[in-house]
Amino acid sequence: MSSAFLNELFSGQDYDRNQFFLICGPCVVEDEALVMEVAEKVFSICKNLGIPYMFKASYRKGNRTSASSFTGIGDEAAMELIRKTGQTYGLPTTSDIHAHDEAAPAAKYIDVLQIPAFLCRQTDLLVAAAETGKVVNVKKGQFVSGEAMKFAVDKIRKAGNDKVLLTERGTTFGYQDLIVDYRNIPVMQSHGVPVVMDCTHSLQQPNQTSGVTGGNPQMIETIAKAAIAAGAEGLFIETHPNPAVAKSDGANMLRLDLLENLLIKLVKLRKAVM
Repeated sequence: MSSAFLNELFSGQDYDRNQFFLICGPCVVEDEALVMEVAEKVFSICKNLGIPYMFKASYRKGNRTSASSFTGIGDEAAMELIRKTGQTYGLPTTSDIHAHDEAAPAAKYIDVLQIPAFLCRQTDLLVAAAETGKVVNVKKGQFVSGEAMKFAVDKIRKAGNDKVLLTERGTTFGYQDLIVDYRNIPVMQSHGVPVVMDCTHSLQQPNQTSGVTGGNPQMIETIAKAAIAAGAEGLFIETHPNPAVAKSDGANMLRLDLLENLLIKLVKLRKAVM
């Protein structure tokens, strides 16, 4: 249940592919109480169910719709809290980076560098993340096919790093909705990398005239079940004790007290399909 599972995942040794792993946490670091509450709860659930767990929280939100939206408590303070959370519970951690000069500083605190979907073609960012030697998780752009994500993988590998994850997070469907094409899971696996399904961002309803992204969280279970059936190695789920007051992405997050029951169902489903 420690960060050892990442080494197993990429070495191919001793990793139980009959079980999915979970990337989970609040959208953004709001304060220490929140990240510790979420990490403790999810850690306990995953330990009981035998699910490898990676803690996620963004140290800064660099792509908010409105200039007035919350972006973070300060990069260093937030990264310190992410590192503290990982150390407290023996977990690998992940967070977004937004520019090439963020890669090396973030790598001092974080185990997996996440490339936001809007930036999945940004060569200097991909190369800088690769050169840290950390695992790099690239979210598939809403405007990119699963086939085309091979070029992101190639950029990272050519920079000397074979530790790559790809994450499906939906495809633009009109101006204010996303749709999930589950063919992207096996297509992206054909690039020789583990694939994660983002079960919450794929339910966003972007470009709202209010300046706040909407969502459809009642469909999280449906998205997660379909991803498990399609063979995704991992699931990405953002969660919060009270999404209604979350400072980012509250409209599409799973309420924390609903997570355990969902994961119990998904573990059973994984056993059935594998």
